[in-house]
Amino acid sequence: MPAVQRALLSCHEKTGIVEMASVLSEYGVELISTSGTLRVLREAGIAATSIEEFTGVPELMGGRVKSLHPKVHAGLLGIRDNKIHCEQMQSYEMEWIDLLVVNVQPVSSLLSQPGISTEEVFNQTDIGGIAMIRSAAKNFRYVTSVVNPDRYASVMHELRAHDGEITFATRYRLAQEAFAFTAEYDRSIAEFLRQTEPPAE
Repeated sequence: MPAVQRALLSCHEKTGIVEMASVLSEYGVELISTSGTLRVLREAGIAATSIEEFTGVPELMGGRVKSLHPKVHAGLLGIRDNKIHCEQMQSYEMEWIDLLVVNVQPVSSLLSQPGISTEEVFNQTDIGGIAMIRSAAKNFRYVTSVVNPDRYASVMHELRAHDGEITFATRYRLAQEAFAFTAEYDRSIAEFLRQTEPPAE
């Protein structure tokens, strides 16, 4: 059960994220964050690296592309005790990401906006966050994925109880929750499209 060394934080709902980041910082965890969350952390005096600095690529296309980068997904998906994976990480100067804290705009609040169009739904549909959640959850043997702020307290408790580590049982349980979340997110959007007339070509 290795200690968490690097975490990526990207949160639509910011409640509790400063406290979580503070605890991670206590254990010397390197924090990486997207713009909105980064601003909240820095305003609270917590050191964090922007995802642009981490990947070496700025946010593109009005923010549509910011975390869809090999450095992010290799860091989440790589198998830590696979020699080839480790060699490739070293060759491309990539680093493991051990903890992902991501929550996205609730799809229910998006779809319930009065008169929202199909185009607006797609403009606001999350891609990068959902992709990171899936990558982290797939690699639960090594990576912790947290998609619900209600879990922050238990994760912080584990970090303190196990000197910066998170148990396999918790990683597995959180992966289940992560996949349930992404499945429901996609199902809701698919159902919205089923009930909506397609936009003009």
